[in-house]
Amino acid sequence: MLDKWNPWKATAIVLLLVLATALVTGIVVANWTGGERKTAEPPKETPRALRTAAQPPAMPASPAVPARPAVPTQDVVDACNRYAAAQVGERDKTTETVKDAAVGAVVGAAVGAAGGAIAGGGKGAGKGAGIGGVVGAGAGTLYGLNENKKHDENYRAAYGSCLRSRGYAG
Repeated sequence: MLDKWNPWKATAIVLLLVLATALVTGIVVANWTGGERKTAEPPKETPRALRTAAQPPAMPASPAVPARPAVPTQDVVDACNRYAAAQVGERDKTTETVKDAAVGAVVGAAVGAAGGAIAGGGKGAGKGAGIGGVVGAGAGTLYGLNENKKHDENYRAAYGSCLRSRGYAG
């Protein structure tokens, strides 16, 4: 009895291992923070020889107007974070990516099982479900990561517009 090899049991074990790998990969990638932030380079000064004579001399700044700090205060940062969250909405990246991967795996397994059953006359359903589940989990994870990227871009745009509306370079 121990010498008998059950392909269904092997398929189920392999499918579980692949789904666990996809789940762990999705969680790890969803928790990555954005890469390095780009810093703006200060504008380069033009030599006096290149300046045209048509430009009027610069007026000295009046001391009566207080200068706005170059870096926003913590109150401004907090207000812009609240504004951006209200505009875009909060999103738990890890949970959403895992949900997308799970939905992709389930749909992929169902479609793969149906395709395998049709192609193999009922005997290929397990193989089709395994392949479909793996492909679906991968596709669902990629979809979830893409949605996270769109959400992050929209959040940054809303945050930047808030900073610009308050007089800071966002």
